[in-house]
Amino acid sequence: MVGTDTTTAVIWKEELMIEIHVNGEPMNLAPDTSLTDLLAKMELSGRRVAIERNLEIVPRSQHGTTRLEHGDQIEVVQAIGGG
Repeated sequence: MVGTDTTTAVIWKEELMIEIHVNGEPMNLAPDTSLTDLLAKMELSGRRVAIERNLEIVPRSQHGTTRLEHGDQIEVVQAIGGG
């Protein structure tokens, strides 16, 4: 029986992740993560936000179908009301 090497397990798990940048900060996510999933992770679900992916605005209607890819540059801007 082969023993488990913790270092190998961590590296293997990291290989299953993608790295993106959100508002300039690195973030590791599972492959097949959508923009909707990202907003949930950021606790921004249901909030009025604008999302830019690789310098292009992504319409809200496409957040659920837009899958993030390794290396994506994401900018999330939250609308704040006031008067």
